[in-house]
Amino acid sequence: MSERGAILFARYAYPPNELGYCGPADHTALLRPADTEGIERGARQFDGAWCYLEFLADSAGLDDPLDERVVEAYWIGNELLDRADPHALLARMRERFRSQSGGTWRDAGDRALAHHSFQVFDVYPWAGLLRASGNPTALSVLDRCRIRTGVVHAVDGESATVESRPLTWTGTALVPGPPRQESVRWSTGGRSLIPGLAPGDLVSLHWDWVCDVITEPQAARIESTEARQLAPACAVAATPGR
Repeated sequence: MSERGAILFARYAYPPNELGYCGPADHTALLRPADTEGIERGARQFDGAWCYLEFLADSAGLDDPLDERVVEAYWIGNELLDRADPHALLARMRERFRSQSGGTWRDAGDRALAHHSFQVFDVYPWAGLLRASGNPTALSVLDRCRIRTGVVHAVDGESATVESRPLTWTGTALVPGPPRQESVRWSTGGRSLIPGLAPGDLVSLHWDWVCDVITEPQAARIESTEARQLAPACAVAATPGR
């Protein structure tokens, strides 16, 4: 098991686990970077994410779902996504998620992608609910559940002020809105999975949490991969009678 990969997984998986949405009952296990075996045990309890990690590892001929390249592919995006067959992914998902209702993933075809944005916009039912009713809760969940990028403006203890672009709903499309500042956390109770933050840092965010300090190419990959997933959602929303 890659220790770097395990810690990278925890950086992105901790926020929804803390909220009780997925993963192990003890969310503090993901905040123990010295215990990478414990992180691996916890990672296996993320039913959705672990399926994608296994698929990406198999597609790349790797024997470790927590290989750092695999984990980066799922949360951020890299060349491993481009080498994975979308139809093979759907076959894996039909077997693993046969009882899961909602979403549009079964008919995704070539747009199926072993990336968190596909899970958010195609597998979860929130995008469909938003298209059907404009439900503001659905919009909020989609915006917070996705991995988004931002720039740190200020750091105050375990919190930071970050400028990012929230998703907005036009009535027919999900699009990035104007930049806004938000208060997020990067540490809790003295525990963090990153060494620190400074104004000007380019970061990735999940829910109300700073996951990592990232590079400009990584930020561009996050944004372009999300745009790829949003495009078909917009097309469906614009179809008459839908």
